[in-house]
Amino acid sequence: MALLVLGSWLATRRLAVTVRPGRWQNFLEALVSVIRGQIRDVIHQDPDRHLWFVGTLFLFIALSNLLAVVPGFHPPMASLSTTTALALCVFVAVPLYGISEVGLMNYLRQYLEPTPLMLPFNIIGEFSRTLALAVRLYGNIMSGAVIGAVLITLVPFFFPIVMQLLGLLTGFIQAYIFAILALVYIASASAAQREKLEQQQREES
Repeated sequence: MALLVLGSWLATRRLAVTVRPGRWQNFLEALVSVIRGQIRDVIHQDPDRHLWFVGTLFLFIALSNLLAVVPGFHPPMASLSTTTALALCVFVAVPLYGISEVGLMNYLRQYLEPTPLMLPFNIIGEFSRTLALAVRLYGNIMSGAVIGAVLITLVPFFFPIVMQLLGLLTGFIQAYIFAILALVYIASASAAQREKLEQQQREES
C-alpha cells in the first residue's frame, strides 16, 4: 500500500495538459486507458463508474504479486486473510453498485426471480461466489510460492529463475482475472433490472 500511495503521488503531483507530458504521466495515462478499455469491452457501458474500484483491485493484486521476486517478501495474496478481505470488498460493492443504479426495491426484487422459492439459493450463491473469489486467488498464488520455494531448495540455479518468471506471469493473470470477475459480478447485479426498467420506459413512451 505504501508503494501504491507513493507511486500515485509521484505520478500525479505534476499533472499537466500538455502535448509532451512527462514519462510518469505518459505511463499513468496509458495504464488508465488500458483499464478503461478493458472495462468497456467487458460490460459495454461507461467505464468511469467502475474504474476506481476495479482498477484499484487490479493494481493492488498485480503489484503484490510482482513483488514476490523481492527476496524475503511474502506475497500478501498467499494469505487467505488478504484474499478474503478483497473478496469481501467485492461482496459489499456488488449491492452498492446495484442499488445506486436501479434502486433498493428493484435490486432486492431480483433475489425473488424467477420465483420467490429461489430466494435462499440466490443468497447462497452470493456467499459462495465470494468464497470462490477468495479461495481461487489464494490457491493459485500460494501454490506458486510453495513450488518456487521447493525448487530453489532442490535446484538452486537456472530452473527456479524460470519458475519465478512464470510466477510473475501467473500473478499478473490472477490479478486480471480477479478484477474482471469483480466487474462481471457488479455489472450483472443490476443488468436484468436495468433492462426491465428501460423496457418499461419504452412501453410507457
